[in-house]
Amino acid sequence: MESFVEAAKVGDVAPGETLLVEIGGQAILLVNVDGELYAIDNECTHSGCDLSDGSLDGDTLECECHGSRFNVTTGAVENPPATEDVATYAVRLDGDTVLVGPE
Repeated sequence: MESFVEAAKVGDVAPGETLLVEIGGQAILLVNVDGELYAIDNECTHSGCDLSDGSLDGDTLECECHGSRFNVTTGAVENPPATEDVATYAVRLDGDTVLVGPE
């Protein structure tokens, strides 16, 4: 992703919730942590499972396949079996529009 593109509206993802969006053919997961929006790659780095099927607890997202956990604010692995961080993307707001751009 080379520039910021519209991904959603602010009201589309409530605090404590996630929203799967597609940008340029890539699945990206928007995550609302206490009113702050973050964007991460939807694919678990361990097994390729969809993180959108996982469960969010605070700023930690657990993959439903094998229990890998990722910090959605940084992409960092917090629990194996994953050993590689998940990609993150910058998020900007333009009024009520959520824009997602390069890391």
